[in-house]
Formats: sequence, C-alpha cells, structure tokens
Amino acid sequence: MPTIPTAADALTILRRRTSEKWGVYPDDVLPMFVAEMDFPLAPAIKKALHEAIDLGDTGYVNPRDTGAREAFRDYAGASWGWEPDPERMGITTDVSVVIVESLRRLIQPGDGVVITPPIYPPFYDLVPEGGGVVVEVPLADDGNAYALDLEGIDRALAGGAKGVLLCSPHNPVGLVHERATLEELARIVARHDGFVISDEIHAPLTHHGVEFTPYLAVSDQARSHGIAAESGSKAFNLAGLKTALFVAESDRMTDLIRSLPEEVTFRAGQFGLIATREGFARSRDWLDGTIAAVQGNADHLQAELDEHLPAVRLRRPSASYLAWLDMSALGWGDDPAATAEQRARVALSSGPRFGPQGAGFARMNLACSPDTITEAVRRLAAAAG
Repeated sequence: MPTIPTAADALTILRRRTSEKWGVYPDDVLPMFVAEMDFPLAPAIKKALHEAIDLGDTGYVNPRDTGAREAFRDYAGASWGWEPDPERMGITTDVSVVIVESLRRLIQPGDGVVITPPIYPPFYDLVPEGGGVVVEVPLADDGNAYALDLEGIDRALAGGAKGVLLCSPHNPVGLVHERATLEELARIVARHDGFVISDEIHAPLTHHGVEFTPYLAVSDQARSHGIAAESGSKAFNLAGLKTALFVAESDRMTDLIRSLPEEVTFRAGQFGLIATREGFARSRDWLDGTIAAVQGNADHLQAELDEHLPAVRLRRPSASYLAWLDMSALGWGDDPAATAEQRARVALSSGPRFGPQGAGFARMNLACSPDTITEAVRRLAAAAG
C-alpha cells in the first residue's frame, strides 16, 4: 500500500503547546527554527503514555527493562540490516549525554576531538564539557554536495586529535554518509588508534530511496573503536521525554558503557523509555508517513522558492526535516535568520551558530504543514522586496 503522509496539527492546536518551538516567540512570529515537529504523536505512543498515566507508572526507569533496546534492535535490523545486541546497550537522558559521558572515558583533559562544521551547534560545547578541545575539519563542499574531508580528518588525527565526533546523518545539511566513506573513515581512525562517537539521532528520518549505514555496521575496525548514540527523540518528536541509547559492538566499548555511574541511567525518563519502545516497535507506518510528508514539503519549499524567492538556494537534504538555505544572495549579512525574524517575522535557526561555514545560511524546519512553508516563503519574499 502507498505511504500516507502524516498531516500536521492545526495552528490553533500548535499555539497551545508550551515547548520551546511554540513558547519562545510571540504569536506573530512563524516558528521554524528548533527541531520539533508540528505533527501529532504516533497513535501507539500516545496510547502507551495514556496507559502509563492511568496506571501511575511515573517512577524511575527500570534498568532491567530491555523493551526499548530490543525494539531499537528490531527496527535497525529491519531498516538497516544491523542488529545490535541489547546487552551491549545503555540507557540515558539524550544523545548529548551519550557524547559527553563517552568522551570523559575516551580522552584525557585537553585532547583534541574532530568535529565537521557546519555542524549541530552543541557539538562546540559538548567536546569541552567532556574534557576535550574542538578540532574543526569542515565538510568538503563543491557547491553542489557536501562530504566528509577524509584527508583533513587524517591530518587532524596525525596532528594529535584523539577521535572524531561524527554526525550521521549530518545536521544541518542532511548529508547521509556513503558506506564507502565510512569504511575509509574507520580505516583512518584505526590507523591512528582513535575512536568515533557517532550521533545517529536523525538516522530513522533518512528519506525514502536513500540508504543509511550505521557506523558500527561498517567494519570490524569501526565496531572496535566506535560507539553510537541512538534515540527516537527526533524520529518520533520525543525530545522532552528524555531517553537515548548508548550502543556498542565491541568488548572495549561495552565495558565503557558498563563503567558508567548508575545515575546516568536513572536520569532517563520513564515516559521516554515507554515512548521509545512504542515508536520503534509499533510506529513504523507513522514514521514512513512522516518521512513522506517531509519529502513532499521539501519539494513544496523548492517550488515556492523558485517562484517567489529564487535568490535563496535550498541545499536539498537526504535525511531529517531540516532545510539548509543559502540566503547569501539576499544581502542580509552573515546571519540572515536575524533579518528574517525582524523583517518577515519568521524564526529560522542562525547559520553562523553551526560554524563559520554557516555565514549567509539559515536552517528551516520542514516538519510542518505545506501552508506554513508557503506563508514563510511569502513573508521572506516580501521582506526581500
């Protein structure tokens, strides 16, 4: 049967939400910045959360409950041909904690860690929080496509950096790394006796027709030195419920997970654990519909830009619901999102926050209704004159 795209909630419902997306700006601003969806929760998740409330099942997470871990294994097996062992997984609050707690055990204070801007802005903060120093190796960009600069990463590791913090798929550009690229990255990292922490939070939102390869599925080398951060929070809009998974495939990284203080587990949310289980186990049709809606919205955004704002270029993503917009031709400076908010009352994510390579860019959230995209482009076009 064909996939039925997920429909966004009505604006009257959305404006009753109190989360960051809907609570930060006044009502005359169209919020299209932070990575929250405007879609309703998947029915299976909603049902399970209501049942938990009815039962008063609001206590601490049960570290012996493998439901979410097994659901992720089954989902990864069906979607990517990778079946990680739930016994090699750990539970925590979110992928940021996976990153920080892993870094604390993989580096010495002051060690360099490679990141690849333009990149998810918290990476700049998570590396020092974990004790490291950021080493920037920007993505290669030929004007049409982004890619990891493998030679640059090799030089950075040869120069003393100890490992790589990988964003896979890559936020904000929506890059899905090819398997051959990840295989070569694994060889480079192994040659320097380094490590990779792979943030794969956007992986379940890989677009239809595009193949995602988990880093730990790439090779024995990757499995030996890699640890993955997995979560349903982006795929199923669960960020506020606070659950993510450490995933390992080697004894070394499994020992790292088992060395964590028990509080790292108990800081996770009970509702998040329930929702993660129901998302990966019983909400795959909903997720397919959401991806279809996002891909349709990307098509719609391109059509709107072509007709009303041709100076803005969409760098088409292959994953997630985040559109990377080159707005430099508008003459709105290094941070066009600031002008968009002031003149058009459209809130976008600031490009320079993703690194120097984001100058002239802004990020737009496409997990919304097509009407919202139409309104945003028309407002931006009017502001551009």
